[in-house]
Amino acid sequence: MRIAVTGASGRLGGQVAAFLAPEHEVVALVRRPAAYDPPPGVTVAAADYADPESLRAALTGVDTLVFVSSDGHAATVMLHHANVVRAAADARVGHVVALSGLDADAGSPFCYAVTNGHTEELLAAAGCGYSLARASVFAEFFAALVRGARHGDEVRLPAGDARVSLVARADVGRALAALAVRPPSNTHHDLTGPAALPVADVVAAFAPGARYADVPASAYQAALLDGGETSWWAHAYTTMLESIRLGRWAAVTGDVAALTGRPPAEVLPVTPP
Repeated sequence: MRIAVTGASGRLGGQVAAFLAPEHEVVALVRRPAAYDPPPGVTVAAADYADPESLRAALTGVDTLVFVSSDGHAATVMLHHANVVRAAADARVGHVVALSGLDADAGSPFCYAVTNGHTEELLAAAGCGYSLARASVFAEFFAALVRGARHGDEVRLPAGDARVSLVARADVGRALAALAVRPPSNTHHDLTGPAALPVADVVAAFAPGARYADVPASAYQAALLDGGETSWWAHAYTTMLESIRLGRWAAVTGDVAALTGRPPAEVLPVTPP
């Protein structure tokens, strides 16, 4: 199969390309090919989310596209995703495996829940076969978020007493690769960790010696801005935590194991007694 991977210069897209390369013809779609060192067996094509013509050219002759999300402001992401879906349809790609989010819902407070839901609607209407990989929050990302919210002996987050099913990035990469070599499912697959973990337990594991303090969303956002975060990313992190507070990331499924043949990784570090 000829499989293209967007965002291949990133951590997730790079993992997917490497997982697929030994047995398939993998094309890494990157914005700056000269700056990209591909995994063994992976070829490179120039493609930019903001350039529809480059996307159509790169996707010509491709059987399956693994579509790893763009990022940035929500309006920009929605434009980028519309360009990718349109290019895939124009190039007659038979199967689009799209990364989405567990909380893909226009009714969510999370800013990217809206962009993910919109992208899913575009794919369903595009005429391509598709498989949606709705990933939960990456454990590696959440660990950094916890450490960044530490103030002395407290980790201050606006998450209430919620639970979250953190998933390892490598498990999502393996699931995307597994979906890419299957026929289109034309439905979604919910990629979660092995358990819904209380936020307080996550804090204890990722920030040893600190206690979890639930704070108002406004106070958390203000702290991010005071620390030099941009207004957009302060908004994005705050709205994600609001959706976690509402229990929108607590589902646990067996989809990772069903797709990859291995149980999802335990995501909390082992803390010394």
